[in-house]
Amino acid sequence: MIDNIKLEHFRNLVSLITADGKIEEVERVALFKIAYTLGIPLDRFNLMLERGHEYRFLIPQNNLEREKQLEDMIELALVDGDFAPAEIELITMVGEKLGFTHAEITHIIQTHSEALK
Repeated sequence: MIDNIKLEHFRNLVSLITADGKIEEVERVALFKIAYTLGIPLDRFNLMLERGHEYRFLIPQNNLEREKQLEDMIELALVDGDFAPAEIELITMVGEKLGFTHAEITHIIQTHSEALK
């Protein structure tokens, strides 16, 4: 059985990937690797991708999970080498809901962008 917190986190990642209206192959592969690690069956994974635009973001309950989720979102958004405006908008919106200031979110995004270059 899949841990509910991990499943919620995965749904949030699916929401991020589908935010720009398209799923790049590199994004699909990255999500699939995570799904496989979590034990999510292929048919459920495909269904989640199809319905990704329907998911609402679920906010983690502790600071460590909040930071981890924001960092995972940024890393996944950068898998294709670029931020789509919709991805930045979603990361910013979620970051603010997680309790980060706009300046903190911008700094975290820049730090991760530079680390991947």
